[in-house]
Amino acid sequence: MNLNGHGLTTARAAVVGLLHPGSMGAAFGAQLRSRGTTVLWCPDGRSAATRRRAEQAGLEPESLTGLLARAHLVISLCPPAAAEDVAAQVAAHAPADGPGPAVYVEANAVAPHRMRHIAGLLPGMAVVDGAVVGSPPVGGKTPSLYLAGPAAAVARTEAIFERTDVVTRPLGEDIGKASALKLAYSSYQKVSRVLAAVAYGAADAHGVADELMEIAGSRPGSYLTETSYIPKTAARAWRWGPELEDAAVLLADAGLPPQIVAAAATVLVGWNPEKDTGLTVEAALAELRLQARPEHG
Repeated sequence: MNLNGHGLTTARAAVVGLLHPGSMGAAFGAQLRSRGTTVLWCPDGRSAATRRRAEQAGLEPESLTGLLARAHLVISLCPPAAAEDVAAQVAAHAPADGPGPAVYVEANAVAPHRMRHIAGLLPGMAVVDGAVVGSPPVGGKTPSLYLAGPAAAVARTEAIFERTDVVTRPLGEDIGKASALKLAYSSYQKVSRVLAAVAYGAADAHGVADELMEIAGSRPGSYLTETSYIPKTAARAWRWGPELEDAAVLLADAGLPPQIVAAAATVLVGWNPEKDTGLTVEAALAELRLQARPEHG
């Protein structure tokens, strides 16, 4: 591979493998394509929606074996629960008679101990602990990609994203730092939205939702005023729930009470069937009430 000490010689010469292009991954891929970088993805077993996203982002389909033979750098952006399985598949399909990817960026929201386990699954690659904070890089949004791991591999990853809307932020060489940062943030950002949903639901049930909005509106920055986010939270529950389960582990490992984060993860399970669907606020609250019935306890 044509690498120098700071990464691939040019972005146009780089080949990146992306596993798997959900809304965040496809947006990352589109950013890399805007620089002329070749971005590969593996369509095997993927949904029609994923295929549409990949096509719209200009990604090139390839078998997993072919992707690993061609890519200089692989980025894993998948549901957190699948992170180890994806890494194991990469290890099983990496070329036996060639160098394969030099760098594997594990960019999912996983606990630090899971991050270290994933690194152990890929002994032939330089594994970078990555964490995305922010919305997908579309419409001028600029998410941060925090990176921890071997200095050369972090530098190569930074070089890949130069002059894109993805802002890389190195955290040093300790694997697990980026993951810890992401889950520490998630334990606040996502749980607060779950609490806002159930608080609004309680006020609505007692006919005081407008008054609650008036109180929350007088306090700047309150998630309670963002009732439109309740259906969005329901649609993302299938991803957020496993992430918060790992966040609860993070808190317990730090000697802190994990119960509130674990409880929020449990609440999100009630919305799992609503994966990526558009609900009304009323329908989303109805799903929570259904979950709270004794027969579902």
